[in-house]
Amino acid sequence: MKIIVLGTGYVGLVHAAVCSEYGHEVYAYDSDLDKIKAFSTGQAEKIEKYVNEPGLANIIRETLGRYLFFSTELESIIEGADAVFMCLPTPPNLDGSTNLTFYDAAAQHIAELSARRKDKRRVVFINKSTVPIGTGRHLQNIMKAQDVANFGVASNPEFLAEGSAVLQARRPDRVVVGADEEQDFNILRRVYSQFVHHVRIKYIETTPETAEAIKYVANTMLLTYISFWNGVGAKIGEKLPNIKIDDLRLGVTADERISTWGSFVSNGAGGSCFGKDIASLIYQLRSVNVSTKMLEASYEVNEYQKVYLIDRAITEAGFKFNNKTIAVLGLAFKKHTNDMRDSSSIKVIESLLGKGVSKIQAYDPLANETARDVFDPSKNILFEKIHYYDSAKEAIKGSDAIFISTDWEEFRGISRTIEELVKPPYLIMDGRRMIPDYEDLVKKEYTYLAVGSMVMTPEKN
Repeated sequence: MKIIVLGTGYVGLVHAAVCSEYGHEVYAYDSDLDKIKAFSTGQAEKIEKYVNEPGLANIIRETLGRYLFFSTELESIIEGADAVFMCLPTPPNLDGSTNLTFYDAAAQHIAELSARRKDKRRVVFINKSTVPIGTGRHLQNIMKAQDVANFGVASNPEFLAEGSAVLQARRPDRVVVGADEEQDFNILRRVYSQFVHHVRIKYIETTPETAEAIKYVANTMLLTYISFWNGVGAKIGEKLPNIKIDDLRLGVTADERISTWGSFVSNGAGGSCFGKDIASLIYQLRSVNVSTKMLEASYEVNEYQKVYLIDRAITEAGFKFNNKTIAVLGLAFKKHTNDMRDSSSIKVIESLLGKGVSKIQAYDPLANETARDVFDPSKNILFEKIHYYDSAKEAIKGSDAIFISTDWEEFRGISRTIEELVKPPYLIMDGRRMIPDYEDLVKKEYTYLAVGSMVMTPEKN
């Protein structure tokens, strides 16, 4: 089939690459010429500057020029298309609603071009982006206004987790397709022919609105699960004596009805989806007079979780941040990615700067360059206090305290490096519970403060 993918961010690029891997003729479009040039080289270092996903660059290199093509010219590729996937940015507005500026511009452009097609075969326009419930009808109206002939509209939300997106695109747990017409379902069945009758993968066909809702409810439920563990489980371990949070988690999740996913307490969930999607769902439900107290609580717990270790350091450990040098390990919102969208580290660093630190020594295996764009000194002079290092060892050296914000595996063995480079009094803020031998550090007079545990100081141990 001939497939067009509009937008080459994390979702669009992965979707285009995996579809090409299954033998479809895929044209990935983006208005950003630099991105398209980089992807068209097939070189991992250039591709990963924009989208860093394990295995993605290999697929692009193998299918480039045979099944996968990149373009900044929609008019030259629209003829003969069977399916057009909308993979556009849908950022949040300040009130939580979804900003459809990029989406609408792309939809209008593709509608105008599609109306001039010489080939009048059936073409389906498919929302892959997370969009408000009812956006499929909105897209349908845009197409009708331009007199596009023989078209359908469908919703096919993505459920990819960054860091494992390629694996999940190849073997998803479910494929959800929402459409009105049988002929549109047939086109999507051809796109996903390898999944339609799979023994393990759920292939779900429903209405466009239901498909759109599935994505919002799924992400909201996941964030609520994370917030429950951080807002209840972690607080039990932090406030009540003789609680071992890891044993608490194991005992609770031993019930087969309760998932282990999300039960690892942390300094909050980030990324491009959770916060944005729950805020959008809150907005959508409020607009139809539905109470959103539970969703609001989940959102607020997660946002505060990102910085509350800093508050605990002040109130429970007596640490004074003013004029101190703080090492921040981990900038990406999760391991195996360079993506910092809504990362907990952003709020950590902003909070530290607000507390008057003299210097932040930052390190992430992949996200240092991303962070330089996020913390642009030309936008805020305080960002000049942030310095980036090529290893955890360099970032820790000369610091007064450390904050571990991302769960990179290499941070699990960081205790020996801490002992070698910095001497107590020294504060360790472990936002991901990455240091298994923390009790040894406390015996050596380091102060340890982790999510889910009471502060451990030499005096208290």
